[in-house]
Amino acid sequence: MVRRTVKRKLAAGKRTTVDQNQASAGAMMAEVKKFAQPFFKGVRGSHDWEHTLRVSRLCRRIGPAEDVDMTVLMIAAYLHDIGRYHQDRSKGAVCHAEEGVKIAGPIIGSLPLDPERKENIIHCIRAHRFRGENRPRTREARVLFDADKLDAIGAVGVARAFLFAGEVGATLHNPGIDVEETRPYSRDDTGFREYKVKLSKISKRILTPEGRKLARRRHAFMKNFFDRFLEEYEGKG
Repeated sequence: MVRRTVKRKLAAGKRTTVDQNQASAGAMMAEVKKFAQPFFKGVRGSHDWEHTLRVSRLCRRIGPAEDVDMTVLMIAAYLHDIGRYHQDRSKGAVCHAEEGVKIAGPIIGSLPLDPERKENIIHCIRAHRFRGENRPRTREARVLFDADKLDAIGAVGVARAFLFAGEVGATLHNPGIDVEETRPYSRDDTGFREYKVKLSKISKRILTPEGRKLARRRHAFMKNFFDRFLEEYEGKG
């Protein structure tokens, strides 16, 4: 009887600890989201708060399969693009990942986490960019990198590519120009250009096994779309 009572108390203690940890993590997430969302006012639709929410959902899907620290991952997911406005305003001259690290510093510093986890969040933000020089070193950074890239391909990726082209005033297509010689944030920064110079290469850059599973389907859809797009543009489809 005594032994069963002790076991019940231990089990109850564990449940209480888990509940307290979940409540603490939930409070942190709410604080981080409240901090982050205002930075997306005036940001172009292709990289708005809805993009951040889609990336966070992909993190929730991929993260458990990769055995990551979900608290670190989700905080980084909500903060990863808060510097985007500055990159768009500068037409690409400012790196939104580096700017995001600067902006996120105060909120990360205030969180009740140990220094190692805080540094991991900063690393995740700094290393998430496709064209960035910082490679993801931690499991959490690799998952965030993959989630962010997955939102750039597939059906959503196609839609975002043309949305961004419209935002910068690009034409629908410019078949007489070599896309490798065109400039970003210009009239030649078309949806097809984005596909050729970036999106078509993303599936080979995915870092996690779970991410690669999702990338294969999204890449196939996207390739078929742009093949069909070219056929129809030339009047062949």
